[in-house]
Amino acid sequence: MIKKENRIFNNLYGFESPLLKDAIKRGDWKDIKKIFKKKPLDIINEVTKSGLRGRGGAGFSTGMKWSFMPKENNKQHYLVINADEGEPGTCKDRDIIRNEPHKLIEGCLISGYAIRASKCYIYIRGEFFNEAAILQNAIDEAYKAGFLGKKACGSNFDFDIFIHYGSGAYVCGEETALIESLEGKKGQPRLKPPFPANVGLFGMPTTVNNVETIAVIPSILKKGHDWFSSMGTKNNSGSKIFCISGQVNKPCNVEEELGVPLKYLIQKYAGDVIGGWENLLAIVPGGSSVPLLPKQICEDVLMDFDSLKDSGSGLGTAGIIVINKQTNIVKFIARLSEFYKHESCGQCTPCREGTGWLMRMMERILSENITREEIDLLEEVTYQIEGHTICALGDAAAWPIQGLLKHFKNDILKNIDKKSKVA
Repeated sequence: MIKKENRIFNNLYGFESPLLKDAIKRGDWKDIKKIFKKKPLDIINEVTKSGLRGRGGAGFSTGMKWSFMPKENNKQHYLVINADEGEPGTCKDRDIIRNEPHKLIEGCLISGYAIRASKCYIYIRGEFFNEAAILQNAIDEAYKAGFLGKKACGSNFDFDIFIHYGSGAYVCGEETALIESLEGKKGQPRLKPPFPANVGLFGMPTTVNNVETIAVIPSILKKGHDWFSSMGTKNNSGSKIFCISGQVNKPCNVEEELGVPLKYLIQKYAGDVIGGWENLLAIVPGGSSVPLLPKQICEDVLMDFDSLKDSGSGLGTAGIIVINKQTNIVKFIARLSEFYKHESCGQCTPCREGTGWLMRMMERILSENITREEIDLLEEVTYQIEGHTICALGDAAAWPIQGLLKHFKNDILKNIDKKSKVA
Protein backbone atom coordinates (compact mmCIF):
# COMPACT_ATOMS: atom_id res chain seq x y z
CA MET A 1 0.00 0.00 0.00
CA ILE A 2 1.21 3.51 -0.78
CA LYS A 3 3.09 5.46 1.86
CA LYS A 4 2.00 9.01 2.60
CA GLU A 5 5.40 10.44 1.59
CA ASN A 6 5.17 8.66 -1.80
CA ARG A 7 1.89 10.25 -2.84
CA ILE A 8 2.25 12.39 -5.95
CA PHE A 9 -1.14 14.12 -5.80
CA ASN A 10 -1.35 15.74 -2.38
CA ASN A 11 -4.28 17.99 -3.24
CA LEU A 12 -6.40 15.50 -5.17
CA TYR A 13 -9.48 16.33 -3.08
CA GLY A 14 -9.09 20.09 -3.32
CA PHE A 15 -8.67 20.76 0.39
CA GLU A 16 -6.07 23.38 -0.53
CA SER A 17 -5.95 26.07 -3.19
CA PRO A 18 -4.85 25.24 -6.77
CA LEU A 19 -3.08 28.63 -7.02
CA LEU A 20 0.64 28.90 -7.76
CA LYS A 21 1.70 30.07 -4.29
CA ASP A 22 0.08 27.03 -2.67
CA ALA A 23 1.31 24.66 -5.38
CA ILE A 24 4.89 25.81 -4.69
CA LYS A 25 4.39 25.02 -0.99
CA ARG A 26 3.41 21.48 -1.99
CA GLY A 27 6.64 21.06 -4.01
CA ASP A 28 5.54 22.02 -7.53
CA TRP A 29 8.15 23.90 -9.63
CA LYS A 30 10.86 22.92 -7.13
CA ASP A 31 14.28 22.25 -8.71
CA ILE A 32 12.87 22.93 -12.18
CA LYS A 33 16.08 24.77 -13.18
CA LYS A 34 18.16 21.70 -12.25
CA ILE A 35 16.06 19.58 -14.61
CA PHE A 36 16.87 21.95 -17.49
CA LYS A 37 20.57 21.20 -16.93
CA LYS A 38 19.87 17.63 -18.08
CA LYS A 39 19.98 16.73 -21.76
CA PRO A 40 16.61 15.84 -23.40
CA LEU A 41 17.81 12.29 -24.01
CA ASP A 42 18.75 11.90 -20.33
CA ILE A 43 15.21 12.89 -19.32
CA ILE A 44 13.72 10.38 -21.76
CA ASN A 45 16.01 7.66 -20.40
CA GLU A 46 15.03 8.54 -16.82
CA VAL A 47 11.32 8.23 -17.66
CA THR A 48 11.97 4.94 -19.51
CA LYS A 49 13.88 3.49 -16.54
CA SER A 50 11.05 4.49 -14.18
CA GLY A 51 8.76 2.05 -16.00
CA LEU A 52 6.01 4.67 -16.38
CA ARG A 53 3.22 3.36 -18.62
CA GLY A 54 0.60 5.62 -20.16
CA ARG A 55 -2.27 6.37 -17.77
CA GLY A 56 -4.81 7.00 -20.52
CA GLY A 57 -5.74 3.37 -21.05
CA ALA A 58 -3.29 1.71 -23.44
CA GLY A 59 -0.49 1.32 -20.89
CA PHE A 60 2.31 1.87 -23.42
CA SER A 61 5.77 2.84 -22.14
CA THR A 62 5.89 6.64 -21.96
CA GLY A 63 9.67 6.84 -22.35
CA MET A 64 9.58 4.61 -25.40
CA LYS A 65 6.79 6.72 -26.92
CA TRP A 66 8.89 9.85 -26.44
CA SER A 67 11.91 8.15 -28.01
CA PHE A 68 10.03 7.85 -31.34
CA MET A 69 10.16 11.64 -31.78
CA PRO A 70 12.82 12.89 -34.21
CA LYS A 71 16.00 14.12 -32.53
CA GLU A 72 16.69 16.95 -34.97
CA ASN A 73 15.07 20.38 -34.60
CA ASN A 74 14.49 21.18 -38.28
CA LYS A 75 10.69 20.89 -37.82
CA GLN A 76 8.23 22.26 -35.30
CA HIS A 77 7.50 19.60 -32.66
CA TYR A 78 4.23 19.49 -30.73
CA LEU A 79 3.12 18.08 -27.40
CA VAL A 80 -0.61 17.41 -27.15
CA ILE A 81 -2.30 16.63 -23.84
CA ASN A 82 -5.44 14.51 -23.96
CA ALA A 83 -7.80 16.01 -21.38
CA ASP A 84 -10.90 14.81 -23.24
CA GLU A 85 -11.95 12.47 -20.46
CA GLY A 86 -14.98 10.74 -21.95
CA GLU A 87 -14.64 7.16 -20.67
CA PRO A 88 -17.68 6.31 -18.50
CA GLY A 89 -16.56 5.60 -14.94
CA THR A 90 -13.45 7.79 -15.22
CA CYS A 91 -12.98 11.19 -13.57
CA LYS A 92 -9.31 11.38 -12.51
CA ASP A 93 -8.00 13.89 -15.06
CA ARG A 94 -10.79 16.29 -14.18
CA ASP A 95 -9.71 16.31 -10.53
CA ILE A 96 -6.03 16.79 -11.46
CA ILE A 97 -6.93 19.82 -13.59
CA ARG A 98 -9.29 21.18 -10.95
CA ASN A 99 -7.01 20.76 -7.93
CA GLU A 100 -3.43 20.22 -9.17
CA PRO A 101 -3.15 22.23 -12.43
CA HIS A 102 0.47 23.25 -11.81
CA LYS A 103 1.57 19.63 -11.71
CA LEU A 104 0.20 19.24 -15.23
CA ILE A 105 1.74 22.51 -16.47
CA GLU A 106 5.15 21.70 -14.99
CA GLY A 107 4.92 18.22 -16.52
CA CYS A 108 4.09 19.77 -19.91
CA LEU A 109 7.18 21.99 -19.73
CA ILE A 110 9.53 19.11 -18.83
CA SER A 111 7.98 16.77 -21.41
CA GLY A 112 8.11 19.45 -24.11
CA TYR A 113 11.80 20.01 -23.39
CA ALA A 114 12.50 16.26 -23.54
CA ILE A 115 10.84 15.76 -26.93
CA ARG A 116 11.98 19.17 -28.29
CA ALA A 117 8.42 20.49 -28.55
CA SER A 118 8.15 24.25 -28.03
CA LYS A 119 4.35 24.30 -28.32
CA CYS A 120 1.78 22.39 -26.32
CA TYR A 121 -1.95 22.05 -26.84
CA ILE A 122 -4.18 20.86 -24.01
CA TYR A 123 -7.29 19.39 -25.62
CA ILE A 124 -9.90 19.63 -22.89
CA ARG A 125 -13.48 18.42 -22.86
CA GLY A 126 -15.78 21.39 -23.48
CA GLU A 127 -18.05 20.32 -20.62
CA PHE A 128 -15.18 20.86 -18.18
CA PHE A 129 -15.83 24.60 -18.24
CA ASN A 130 -14.87 25.39 -14.64
CA GLU A 131 -11.84 23.12 -14.77
CA ALA A 132 -10.66 24.81 -17.98
CA ALA A 133 -11.00 28.22 -16.30
CA ILE A 134 -8.86 27.02 -13.36
CA LEU A 135 -6.29 25.60 -15.78
CA GLN A 136 -6.15 28.81 -17.82
CA ASN A 137 -5.62 30.83 -14.64
CA ALA A 138 -2.77 28.48 -13.65
CA ILE A 139 -1.19 28.89 -17.11
CA ASP A 140 -1.45 32.69 -16.77
CA GLU A 141 0.24 32.45 -13.34
CA ALA A 142 3.05 30.35 -14.82
CA TYR A 143 3.62 32.88 -17.62
CA LYS A 144 3.67 35.75 -15.11
CA ALA A 145 6.20 33.89 -12.94
CA GLY A 146 8.46 33.28 -15.95
CA PHE A 147 7.94 29.50 -15.94
CA LEU A 148 6.47 29.58 -19.46
CA GLY A 149 7.08 31.63 -22.59
CA LYS A 150 10.42 32.92 -23.89
CA LYS A 151 13.41 31.38 -22.09
CA ALA A 152 11.15 29.36 -19.79
CA CYS A 153 12.49 29.14 -16.22
CA GLY A 154 15.60 31.08 -17.24
CA SER A 155 16.66 28.41 -19.78
CA ASN A 156 17.29 28.71 -23.50
CA PHE A 157 14.03 26.86 -24.18
CA ASP A 158 10.87 28.63 -25.37
CA PHE A 159 7.61 26.95 -24.45
CA ASP A 160 3.97 27.94 -24.94
CA ILE A 161 0.76 26.24 -23.81
CA PHE A 162 -2.66 26.67 -25.46
CA ILE A 163 -6.03 25.30 -24.37
CA HIS A 164 -8.34 23.87 -27.03
CA TYR A 165 -11.95 23.04 -26.21
CA GLY A 166 -13.43 19.81 -27.56
CA SER A 167 -17.14 19.28 -28.18
CA GLY A 168 -17.65 16.13 -26.15
CA ALA A 169 -17.03 13.44 -28.80
CA TYR A 170 -15.86 10.20 -27.18
CA VAL A 171 -13.92 9.16 -30.28
CA CYS A 172 -11.70 12.26 -29.91
CA GLY A 173 -10.07 10.50 -26.99
CA GLU A 174 -8.21 8.51 -29.67
CA GLU A 175 -4.99 10.37 -30.40
CA THR A 176 -5.32 10.77 -34.17
CA ALA A 177 -9.01 11.72 -33.97
CA LEU A 178 -7.98 14.30 -31.36
CA ILE A 179 -5.34 15.65 -33.76
CA GLU A 180 -7.91 15.87 -36.57
CA SER A 181 -10.23 17.81 -34.26
CA LEU A 182 -7.39 20.14 -33.23
CA GLU A 183 -6.81 20.90 -36.91
CA GLY A 184 -10.44 21.99 -37.23
CA LYS A 185 -11.63 18.87 -39.04
CA LYS A 186 -14.17 16.21 -38.15
CA GLY A 187 -12.79 14.12 -35.29
CA GLN A 188 -12.18 10.81 -37.05
CA PRO A 189 -9.24 8.46 -36.43
CA ARG A 190 -6.45 8.33 -39.00
CA LEU A 191 -4.96 5.23 -40.49
CA LYS A 192 -1.58 4.36 -38.97
CA PRO A 193 1.16 4.44 -40.15
CA PRO A 194 2.20 7.18 -40.40
CA PHE A 195 2.25 7.59 -36.65
CA PRO A 196 1.92 11.00 -34.97
CA ALA A 197 5.61 10.98 -33.97
CA ASN A 198 6.38 11.33 -37.69
CA VAL A 199 3.25 12.99 -39.10
CA GLY A 200 1.05 14.44 -36.37
CA LEU A 201 -0.50 17.85 -35.73
CA PHE A 202 -0.29 20.02 -38.88
CA GLY A 203 1.86 17.28 -40.41
CA MET A 204 4.62 17.78 -37.82
CA PRO A 205 6.14 15.37 -35.24
CA THR A 206 3.70 15.09 -32.33
CA THR A 207 3.39 13.20 -29.07
CA VAL A 208 -0.03 12.78 -27.44
CA ASN A 209 -0.11 11.96 -23.72
CA ASN A 210 -2.79 11.68 -21.05
CA VAL A 211 -3.15 14.27 -18.26
CA GLU A 212 -2.21 11.87 -15.46
CA THR A 213 0.82 10.57 -17.38
CA ILE A 214 2.27 14.06 -17.76
CA ALA A 215 1.33 15.16 -14.23
CA VAL A 216 3.60 12.51 -12.66
CA ILE A 217 6.66 13.42 -14.78
CA PRO A 218 7.98 16.18 -12.44
CA SER A 219 7.95 13.82 -9.44
CA ILE A 220 9.89 11.16 -11.39
CA LEU A 221 12.56 13.68 -12.45
CA LYS A 222 12.91 15.13 -8.94
CA LYS A 223 12.90 11.90 -6.92
CA GLY A 224 14.46 9.57 -9.50
CA HIS A 225 13.40 6.52 -11.44
CA ASP A 226 14.36 4.16 -8.61
CA TRP A 227 11.85 5.85 -6.30
CA PHE A 228 9.03 5.52 -8.83
CA SER A 229 9.82 1.93 -9.79
CA SER A 230 9.97 0.93 -6.12
CA MET A 231 6.19 1.26 -6.09
CA GLY A 232 3.87 -1.17 -7.83
CA THR A 233 4.64 -4.59 -9.29
CA LYS A 234 7.01 -5.89 -11.95
CA ASN A 235 6.45 -4.04 -15.25
CA ASN A 236 3.70 -2.04 -13.52
CA SER A 237 5.61 0.71 -11.74
CA GLY A 238 4.38 3.62 -9.72
CA SER A 239 1.13 4.85 -8.29
CA LYS A 240 -2.19 5.32 -10.07
CA ILE A 241 -5.39 7.23 -9.45
CA PHE A 242 -8.31 4.79 -9.22
CA CYS A 243 -11.84 6.07 -9.79
CA ILE A 244 -14.36 4.01 -7.79
CA SER A 245 -18.05 4.43 -8.61
CA GLY A 246 -21.26 2.43 -8.86
CA GLN A 247 -22.83 0.48 -6.02
CA VAL A 248 -20.42 1.46 -3.26
CA ASN A 249 -21.07 3.41 -0.06
CA LYS A 250 -18.45 6.10 -0.72
CA PRO A 251 -17.56 6.69 -4.39
CA CYS A 252 -14.12 8.28 -4.62
CA ASN A 253 -10.87 8.90 -6.45
CA VAL A 254 -7.83 7.50 -4.68
CA GLU A 255 -4.12 7.30 -5.41
CA GLU A 256 -2.63 3.89 -4.71
CA GLU A 257 0.22 1.72 -5.92
CA LEU A 258 -0.33 -0.35 -9.03
CA GLY A 259 -0.88 -3.98 -8.10
CA VAL A 260 -3.07 -3.22 -5.08
CA PRO A 261 -5.85 -5.85 -4.61
CA LEU A 262 -9.18 -4.76 -6.08
CA LYS A 263 -11.06 -5.96 -2.98
CA TYR A 264 -8.79 -3.85 -0.75
CA LEU A 265 -9.52 -0.72 -2.82
CA ILE A 266 -13.27 -1.21 -2.58
CA GLN A 267 -13.33 -1.97 1.14
CA LYS A 268 -10.60 0.41 2.32
CA TYR A 269 -11.47 3.55 0.36
CA ALA A 270 -15.02 3.18 -0.99
CA GLY A 271 -16.71 1.92 2.18
CA ASP A 272 -17.42 -1.52 0.63
CA VAL A 273 -20.16 -2.63 -1.73
CA ILE A 274 -23.71 -1.49 -0.88
CA GLY A 275 -25.14 -4.49 0.95
CA GLY A 276 -21.66 -5.83 1.81
CA TRP A 277 -19.02 -7.70 -0.21
CA GLU A 278 -21.22 -10.82 -0.40
CA ASN A 279 -23.77 -8.69 -2.28
CA LEU A 280 -21.27 -8.06 -5.09
CA LEU A 281 -22.25 -9.29 -8.57
CA ALA A 282 -19.46 -8.00 -10.82
CA ILE A 283 -16.95 -5.19 -11.30
CA VAL A 284 -15.81 -3.35 -14.41
CA PRO A 285 -12.17 -2.63 -13.43
CA GLY A 286 -10.96 -0.19 -16.07
CA GLY A 287 -13.68 2.09 -17.41
CA SER A 288 -16.69 0.98 -19.43
CA SER A 289 -14.74 -0.32 -22.42
CA VAL A 290 -13.18 -3.35 -20.69
CA PRO A 291 -14.90 -6.69 -19.92
CA LEU A 292 -16.48 -7.07 -16.48
CA LEU A 293 -15.22 -9.52 -13.89
CA PRO A 294 -17.53 -11.65 -11.71
CA LYS A 295 -17.25 -11.70 -7.91
CA GLN A 296 -15.11 -14.87 -7.74
CA ILE A 297 -12.33 -13.24 -9.79
CA CYS A 298 -12.63 -9.93 -7.92
CA GLU A 299 -11.79 -11.70 -4.66
CA ASP A 300 -8.04 -11.72 -5.30
CA VAL A 301 -7.31 -9.95 -8.61
CA LEU A 302 -4.61 -7.26 -8.52
CA MET A 303 -5.10 -3.83 -10.08
CA ASP A 304 -2.35 -3.57 -12.65
CA PHE A 305 -2.10 -3.87 -16.42
CA ASP A 306 -0.79 -7.44 -16.59
CA SER A 307 -2.84 -9.03 -13.78
CA LEU A 308 -6.12 -7.73 -15.21
CA LYS A 309 -5.13 -8.79 -18.72
CA ASP A 310 -4.46 -12.30 -17.44
CA SER A 311 -7.88 -12.25 -15.76
CA GLY A 312 -9.64 -11.52 -19.05
CA SER A 313 -10.12 -7.77 -18.61
CA GLY A 314 -7.88 -4.69 -18.52
CA LEU A 315 -6.80 -1.80 -16.33
CA GLY A 316 -7.72 0.81 -18.94
CA THR A 317 -8.25 4.13 -17.20
CA ALA A 318 -8.71 2.41 -13.79
CA GLY A 319 -12.34 3.53 -13.72
CA ILE A 320 -13.77 0.91 -11.34
CA ILE A 321 -17.56 0.44 -11.69
CA VAL A 322 -19.06 -1.74 -8.95
CA ILE A 323 -22.25 -3.70 -9.68
CA ASN A 324 -24.20 -5.35 -6.87
CA LYS A 325 -26.87 -8.04 -7.05
CA GLN A 326 -29.72 -5.52 -7.09
CA THR A 327 -28.50 -4.25 -10.47
CA ASN A 328 -29.87 -5.66 -13.72
CA ILE A 329 -26.54 -6.60 -15.34
CA VAL A 330 -28.10 -6.99 -18.80
CA LYS A 331 -29.64 -3.52 -18.57
CA PHE A 332 -26.25 -2.13 -17.51
CA ILE A 333 -24.48 -3.59 -20.56
CA ALA A 334 -27.38 -2.57 -22.83
CA ARG A 335 -26.92 1.03 -21.69
CA LEU A 336 -23.23 0.85 -22.58
CA SER A 337 -24.13 -0.52 -26.01
CA GLU A 338 -26.39 2.47 -26.55
CA PHE A 339 -23.51 4.77 -25.58
CA TYR A 340 -21.05 3.22 -28.04
CA LYS A 341 -23.62 3.25 -30.83
CA HIS A 342 -24.15 6.96 -30.22
CA GLU A 343 -20.39 7.73 -30.10
CA SER A 344 -19.30 5.80 -33.21
CA CYS A 345 -17.91 8.23 -35.79
CA GLY A 346 -19.21 5.99 -38.60
CA GLN A 347 -15.95 5.78 -40.53
CA CYS A 348 -15.53 1.99 -40.28
CA THR A 349 -18.34 -0.32 -41.44
CA PRO A 350 -17.93 -2.94 -38.65
CA CYS A 351 -18.30 -0.20 -36.04
CA ARG A 352 -20.92 1.94 -37.85
CA GLU A 353 -23.23 -0.99 -38.51
CA GLY A 354 -22.11 -3.28 -35.70
CA THR A 355 -22.64 -0.94 -32.74
CA GLY A 356 -26.25 -0.32 -33.76
CA TRP A 357 -26.86 -4.03 -34.24
CA LEU A 358 -25.32 -4.85 -30.86
CA MET A 359 -27.53 -2.25 -29.19
CA ARG A 360 -30.68 -3.67 -30.77
CA MET A 361 -29.73 -7.23 -29.79
CA MET A 362 -29.14 -6.14 -26.20
CA GLU A 363 -32.57 -4.52 -26.19
CA ARG A 364 -34.05 -7.80 -27.37
CA ILE A 365 -32.32 -9.67 -24.53
CA LEU A 366 -33.80 -7.14 -22.11
CA SER A 367 -37.29 -7.72 -23.49
CA GLU A 368 -36.60 -11.50 -23.58
CA ASN A 369 -37.56 -11.53 -27.26
CA ILE A 370 -34.55 -13.59 -28.38
CA THR A 371 -33.54 -17.20 -29.00
CA ARG A 372 -30.53 -19.28 -27.89
CA GLU A 373 -29.22 -19.28 -31.45
CA GLU A 374 -29.30 -15.50 -31.58
CA ILE A 375 -27.29 -15.28 -28.36
CA ASP A 376 -24.59 -17.37 -30.04
CA LEU A 377 -24.80 -15.11 -33.11
CA LEU A 378 -24.43 -12.04 -30.90
CA GLU A 379 -21.24 -13.45 -29.41
CA GLU A 380 -19.90 -14.32 -32.86
CA VAL A 381 -20.55 -10.81 -34.21
CA THR A 382 -18.63 -9.16 -31.33
CA TYR A 383 -15.52 -11.03 -32.48
CA GLN A 384 -16.15 -9.92 -36.06
CA ILE A 385 -16.17 -6.28 -34.88
CA GLU A 386 -13.19 -6.60 -32.52
CA GLY A 387 -9.90 -5.83 -34.22
CA HIS A 388 -11.47 -4.83 -37.53
CA THR A 389 -11.72 -1.05 -37.10
CA ILE A 390 -9.24 1.82 -37.43
CA CYS A 391 -9.49 2.76 -33.75
CA ALA A 392 -10.45 0.79 -30.64
CA LEU A 393 -14.04 2.05 -30.38
CA GLY A 394 -15.25 -1.13 -32.10
CA ASP A 395 -13.35 -3.17 -29.51
CA ALA A 396 -14.79 -1.01 -26.72
CA ALA A 397 -18.32 -1.78 -27.92
CA ALA A 398 -17.65 -5.51 -28.22
CA TRP A 399 -15.77 -6.20 -24.99
CA PRO A 400 -18.53 -5.39 -22.44
CA ILE A 401 -20.85 -7.80 -24.25
CA GLN A 402 -18.13 -10.44 -24.45
CA GLY A 403 -17.60 -10.12 -20.70
CA LEU A 404 -21.34 -10.43 -20.05
CA LEU A 405 -21.67 -13.56 -22.18
CA LYS A 406 -18.51 -15.10 -20.79
CA HIS A 407 -19.64 -14.90 -17.17
CA PHE A 408 -23.44 -14.58 -17.25
CA LYS A 409 -24.49 -16.39 -20.44
CA ASN A 410 -26.01 -19.30 -18.54
CA ASP A 411 -28.22 -16.94 -16.53
CA ILE A 412 -29.46 -15.31 -19.75
CA LEU A 413 -30.14 -18.69 -21.36
CA LYS A 414 -32.06 -19.87 -18.27
CA ASN A 415 -34.39 -16.88 -18.59
CA ILE A 416 -34.90 -17.60 -22.30
CA ASP A 417 -35.69 -21.28 -21.60
CA LYS A 418 -38.05 -20.30 -18.76
CA LYS A 419 -39.99 -17.98 -21.05
CA SER A 420 -40.19 -20.52 -23.89
CA LYS A 421 -41.65 -23.11 -21.47
CA VAL A 422 -44.29 -20.64 -20.30
CA ALA A 423 -45.17 -19.86 -23.90
